[in-house]
Formats: sequence, structure tokens, C-alpha cells
Amino acid sequence: MATCGTDEAFDGICISSGFGLLVLLVGGWLSYKVVKKRRRIKQKKKFFKRNGGLLLQQQLSSHEANVENTKLFNSKDLEKATDHFNVNRILGQGGQGIVYKGMLTDGRIVAVKKSKVIDEGKLEEFINEVVILSQINHRNVVKLIGCCLETEVPMLVYEYIPNGTLSQYVNGQMEEFPLTWDMRLQIATEVAGALFYLHSAASLPIYHRDIKSTNILLDDKFRAKVADFGISRNIAVDQTHLTTLVHGTFGYLDPEYFQSSQFTEKSDVYSFGVVLAELLTNEKAISSTRTQESKSLATYFIKSMEENNLFDIIDSRVLKEGKKEEIIAVANLTNRCLNLNGKKRPTMKEVAIELEAVQMLQKTPNLQQNYEELQDVQAKMYEPQYELVFF
Repeated sequence: MATCGTDEAFDGICISSGFGLLVLLVGGWLSYKVVKKRRRIKQKKKFFKRNGGLLLQQQLSSHEANVENTKLFNSKDLEKATDHFNVNRILGQGGQGIVYKGMLTDGRIVAVKKSKVIDEGKLEEFINEVVILSQINHRNVVKLIGCCLETEVPMLVYEYIPNGTLSQYVNGQMEEFPLTWDMRLQIATEVAGALFYLHSAASLPIYHRDIKSTNILLDDKFRAKVADFGISRNIAVDQTHLTTLVHGTFGYLDPEYFQSSQFTEKSDVYSFGVVLAELLTNEKAISSTRTQESKSLATYFIKSMEENNLFDIIDSRVLKEGKKEEIIAVANLTNRCLNLNGKKRPTMKEVAIELEAVQMLQKTPNLQQNYEELQDVQAKMYEPQYELVFF
């Protein structure tokens, strides 16, 4: 009996010890999870602050925007959406970061821009893009869905635009899908309308500052979407923007801005003129295959106009499909946009009106109808379809 009793006592001690050890292990594991969660929350707060979260909130507040329509994603959402940022999901990459294709839990296809290691200058561009896009609601401007600031590098989430960049089509990378003249004219008109919208914002006009064919995306119906607002700026009405550093892309950069560091709405007009020249010629903005004095497409185009050789440089498909009157009208507009004197360039409103007038000319049976009359009619009927929206 004593032995049995001893065994039972021993078993009780073992059970008690085992239970105590289990409680200790569970308690330790729970403590570890709590500490780990606190560290993770602390780290996320650290990243949020470092990635400009406080600055973003301040900027959005000062612009009277509402952050609730710009969704704040957590890192797990975007990891799942992009299959842990699988290299097979990469859509493109540039100086600011890598863009991945993703799918949100609600089924929406998105483009996730994951920034590279950010220095102070790049952080400002990132925050600026969020602030600018939070103010814009236009069908020809890429829509910002949200952002993630709680990771080591910040991320932006945009609507997915499936058909690549305009540059891929006008620079020969998409030869199997050539753009028709009608499509080119429509794209030009849509981009001009978007820039007019940005420039004509009631209180704070927006200058894009980096208009180029790689920043014009094409959706499933080949409608244009203006993208990449990292170096865009809100500018007080009737003011220019003076910078210590010249921002933009060589080949599209307004020579007047390059010399003075003063960016005006006419600087965007010049860049758009280069895009028009690309649409007309299928030539690159800068090309080593052209002569030294004509490496710049802007210079090449202006020189050809001056020497009356326009139709020698126009793309063969444009020549085949476009009517002479239409091509000349767009070429003359392009030439005016590329004027070295910014004051002599048209405004984006005038550009948009003229391009829509050319489209009207397309549909007019009598091609000899007075073009200026069409412009007058268009000017009277033209009203901006959108207003600047502060969410």
C-alpha cells in the first residue's frame, strides 16, 4: 500500500510539474507573442513616421483633402496581392522604384509601386505624388487607390492600366499593335484635356513637370492616362515655380526652364509638343541615329518644318491614314508648342480646343471648311468636363 501511495504521490508530483511546465511554456510563448507584436507595432510606427506619414497627414490636411478615400494598406495586403512581390509580377521599374501587378482581396487588379531605398529627396517626391493624386479626379489621369507606409520602403497602389506606355507604341516596341491615326489623335486630345484640367484648377493649378510618352499609359480601350506625379507641383495662380534643381527628362525639357529654372504652365506645353512630334513621326525624343544637330526630336521637327520637309519625317501609317489638312493642322500646333519663347506657345486650353477641332474636321464632309471657324465653334462649346475634387 505504501508503495502504491508513493507511486500516486509521485504521479501527482509529475502531473503538477508537467502542468506547471506547460503553464510556463504557454506563458512564455504568449509573452513572446505580446513582445513581438509590440515590437512590430513600434516598428510600423517608426516606418510610418520615417516614410513621411506625419508629413503626408499634414499635407493632406493643409490641402483640405480627406485621407479616408486614399486607403492605407497594410504590408500583408500587398504581399498577398503581389504573391510576395514575385519577380514575374514586375510591370516595370525606374528611378523611383519597381511596379508590380497585383490583385486585391476584392478582385481588383492594381499596380503596386514599391519605392527603392529612400533618401530625403525621394521621400518628398513620394509624399508629393500622394498629395497631388489625392486631389485629382479625371478619367485621363491614373487613379491612386491607396498607399502603405508601415514597411521599410513606402508603396503606392494605383489602378492597373493594361496596355503599357505610349512610348512602347510610338518607339517601335509594339510593332504588332500599331496605333492608327485616329487613335493617335484621340490619345493626344485626351492628354491635352487632362493637362488643361490640371492647369485650370480654380485655386491651385497643378504643373506635371515630367510629361513624356513613358508617363502616358493606355488602358484596355487605348484611352490615355497621365501618370507619375512624383515631381508635380501645386502652383498659386499666375505664379511660376522657381527651383534650385531642374527636374524633368532630357529631350522633353523646356529649354527656357532649363536656362532660368522657372517652371511655368508653358513648360508642360513644350513637353507635350515633343509627345505630339512622337505621335506624328514615330521618332524618339532623343536619338543617336539622327545627325548631331538633330538628336533632339524637337530640333529635328522644327528644322523639317522650316525647310518644308514635314512630310519626309511623318510616319508612313500617319501619311496613309491621315488627311493632309489634319496632319498639317497638328504639325502646326506641334511647332507652336515647341517655340523656344514660352510666351508664344499656346496654353493647354488652346491646345485641347485645337485638337478637338481637328477631330471635328475629320468628321466634316467638306474638308475645305474654314478651320478657324471650327475653332471658334469649339471654343464656344468647350467646357471642362471635370473640376478639381478634394476628397
